Amino acid sequence: QVQLVESGGGLVQPGGSLKLSCAISGVSLDGYAIGWFRQAPGKVREGVACISTGAGGTYYGQSAKGRFTISRNDAENMVYLQMNSLAPDDTGVYICGADRWHSGCILHEAAYDDWGQGTQVTVSS
Repeated sequence: QVQLVESGGGLVQPGGSLKLSCAISGVSLDGYAIGWFRQAPGKVREGVACISTGAGGTYYGQSAKGRFTISRNDAENMVYLQMNSLAPDDTGVYICGADRWHSGCILHEAAYDDWGQGTQVTVSS
């Protein structure tokens, strides 16, 4: 049973930074691609970034390119999302998902079987 727990969210001013963490338990992370998604009020869930197994190839959604960095530490069963230059449009619940079927990451929620509960990120002055 895969369990994912997100942390690191909070209130930040525009232009600020946050680092989110996704702790995976119940399985060894090295067999899973991991994705970060954002759920904003009244909007569909949006893919932010994902990271493949092994060498950890990455893929970013358009809004995240150049500002966010996803990384993984398989020894610690952790995946991180470093978010810089945050803007109000980045506000939402950030959720990590685990994909056991694809070694290369796919930034579409249908590829993910297991999800965490999310961590709230609010960007506001």
